[in-house]
Amino acid sequence: MMDPTTDNAGRTGDPGDARAALETLRAEIAKAVVGQDPAVTGLVVALLCRGHVLLEGVPGVAKTLLVRALAAALDVGTKRVQFTPDLMPSDVTGSLVYDARTAEFSFQPGPVFTNLLLADEINRTPPKTQASLLEAMEERQVTVDGTPRPLPEPFLVAATQNPVEYEGTYPLPEAQLDRFLLKLTIPLPSRQDEIDVLTRHAEGFNPRDLHAAGVRPVAGPADLEAARAAVARTTVSPEITAYVVDICRATRESPSLTLGVSPRGATALLATSRAWAWLTGRDYVIPDDVKALALPTLRHRVQLRPEAEMEGVTADSVINAILAHVPVPR
Repeated sequence: MMDPTTDNAGRTGDPGDARAALETLRAEIAKAVVGQDPAVTGLVVALLCRGHVLLEGVPGVAKTLLVRALAAALDVGTKRVQFTPDLMPSDVTGSLVYDARTAEFSFQPGPVFTNLLLADEINRTPPKTQASLLEAMEERQVTVDGTPRPLPEPFLVAATQNPVEYEGTYPLPEAQLDRFLLKLTIPLPSRQDEIDVLTRHAEGFNPRDLHAAGVRPVAGPADLEAARAAVARTTVSPEITAYVVDICRATRESPSLTLGVSPRGATALLATSRAWAWLTGRDYVIPDDVKALALPTLRHRVQLRPEAEMEGVTADSVINAILAHVPVPR
């Protein structure tokens, strides 16, 4: 019988080994995805914080491939749901199915019962179906017919949305946006990265066959558990805590915003800063860690005033201005 602290690849979950394993993810995923290191790092940070990620980018920038490659390199399961206007909540969470042989109803799990759920174009489905993910994301369980059913561990929702096409979409309400730990923007590749993508395809790369591309598991659930325990031991000084609070409070006073960052957002920024500090090899948080994670952690938790939006102001520009003005602890 396998030792409970050892995963399928034989790794023991030591914190030092866990950091080394997670650091190799970038190179492993790069076998399938070119030039998306910030997004890969964001997904790893979300896994360490037990959070979820909203991926925003135009079609064709490898959002789906990114999640699939991450699942393959982490040795965890993944499923994909294409969100459409006619998708029902039970299509995501599962439902009770009548079994004629036993004359009883049995639960048929939905695709949410996986480790990495890719919710593709989540804003194309009505709010009722969007809300079906709220319990899964927050409580890590699904309740059907009054019976709670726990989801596998680790569990991460990576939801995608198209930033340029809004016809026939249902924008995510603020309450649901706040459930996402990070909002990552997936940019178009640089010229050289795009050349590399086309060169790979010319040489026979098949994005549907990651095994043939050489993507192998380099980390597993045991590494994640060890890493999470190490992140929880990362020191946060009172000055850093106050710095996080000052940044979030400044968003509530910004004249460009109608909605600032909630205390939940401040907690999220502290958590992502700790994860980033540990990933970079430190057991304590510095102001640069907070600055590095401020945009992806806060950009979807604020709401612009209509007049500011018409003047070309963006959530990122407001947060950057706040970071430039809030005093940095020494």
